Amino acid sequence: MFSYRHAFHAGNHADVLKHTVLIATLDHLLEKEAALTVIDTHAGAGLYRLDGDYAGTSGEAAEGILRLLSDKKAVAPTSPPAPAAKSATKKLAPEAEASLADAIARYLSVIHDFNPKGGARVYPGSPFIVQHLLRDHDKLKLFELHPTDARTLDANIAQLEAGRQIAVLREDGFGSATKFLPPPSRRALVLMDPSYEIKSDYGRVLDFAADALKRFATGTYAIWYPIIPRPEAHDLPRRLKTLATKAGKSWLHATLTVKSSKLITTTTGETQRPGLPASGMFLINPPYTLKPLLAAALPQLVERLAQDKHAAFSLDSGG
Repeated sequence: MFSYRHAFHAGNHADVLKHTVLIATLDHLLEKEAALTVIDTHAGAGLYRLDGDYAGTSGEAAEGILRLLSDKKAVAPTSPPAPAAKSATKKLAPEAEASLADAIARYLSVIHDFNPKGGARVYPGSPFIVQHLLRDHDKLKLFELHPTDARTLDANIAQLEAGRQIAVLREDGFGSATKFLPPPSRRALVLMDPSYEIKSDYGRVLDFAADALKRFATGTYAIWYPIIPRPEAHDLPRRLKTLATKAGKSWLHATLTVKSSKLITTTTGETQRPGLPASGMFLINPPYTLKPLLAAALPQLVERLAQDKHAAFSLDSGG
């Protein structure tokens, strides 16, 4: 049950997509003064060393954030934003402004904040990205069941000395997170990105989203999912569209493909399936600013992260 470890996949192309979307969404939501509650149903360890054992085992960051940073056109800011205005700072380096879509440059600026000397030796997971952008009066609720990751998350969060702003719960996010909906301020972003190693995760995403919308219809819900040769993976966005449409809510669906999903034959004659070829982000009640940002960013991500001629993107919305 607990075989999935995000540390093996930190900084890969799926993280690039997920965190680009997450940051762009948060930037918009944080423009309003009212407090925001962010709920992460599957938080992981929160912070990862890309030169550590887990990330080094798979090397997936080499085809994700590290490849993006190695591109001469992908220039991150040369200095972090001022601490006093961390949540409102969107200033980009002139080089980045000239060559990169705003959403990608903004994503790289956040990664740079965790690596002021350059590169990406440290990769922030969603919990640390969110906390980095939140203001003092915002709240963050983190759910993690994996015993090792939960302990690591506790230790990592403790270093932030964020007090009561952050709650770490060793509970099933799908079973417990709705207790925080609606939040007192009636403003919330819920991120769902389970491992999907268990087929039932696809159904649980739908059930959770349906329940959450009934409890808090105006919340923003962001769902990451892998695009793999499994019927449930292809059915999920279609069923989420149906759910959002029936609820009368707007939605946005973005996908990033970096390579073919076809089986490959090794030099020894073995047949293997390649690693994750693509992933998607589906949002219910997305910010109106998100689609144009992604329309500019996704073609550039395809160009920079493509592993073969099958690299592509899609962007659709409704409601």
